[in-house]
Amino acid sequence: MGIRTWIRSWPVYRQLTGDDPLGRGTAAQSPRSAALGARTTSADRTARSVCPFCAVGCAQNVYVKDGRIVQIEGDPDSPISRGRLCPKGSASKQLVTGPQRERKVLYRAPYATEWTELDLDTAMDMVTDRVIEARRKGWQDTDAHGNRLRRTMGIAGLGGATLDNEENYLIKKLFTAMGAVQIENQARI
Repeated sequence: MGIRTWIRSWPVYRQLTGDDPLGRGTAAQSPRSAALGARTTSADRTARSVCPFCAVGCAQNVYVKDGRIVQIEGDPDSPISRGRLCPKGSASKQLVTGPQRERKVLYRAPYATEWTELDLDTAMDMVTDRVIEARRKGWQDTDAHGNRLRRTMGIAGLGGATLDNEENYLIKKLFTAMGAVQIENQARI
């Protein structure tokens, strides 16, 4: 690189000779950063979603190109977050595209030292069988005085802070329909 090329690429020279005398715009940009573009402009389509991290329910715009997520940003049309996301919400792209995300069901049998892979149908059947068995074993139809109870003490529910209000509502309805009375949420503990 010659001395003239180096001087012209120097930000102070661009600031003094260009149309950016304060050095806050194009004069401060390197050729590399000037050539960069937003990932959102290359997207084929935009899908709307809700941030999965807490119960606030901040709306997100998910930018997709060729069936792959290229960027996730806050939705400015949302009355809740008005286009803003917290640091966890801003990093939610890595939640769905990160290499550490598990994409298969892992199961470790009692007393086993290794995990084994299961297909989803087998895992769901195992969960269903265990819920039904726990409900049956802990079922109380009446108390000692003959009062009707119709409940199970073999199942309890603990909701987390990453669930939104709709999910908490549906989980509460599900556990109540199964007869569980011990239903709590992390926010109250």
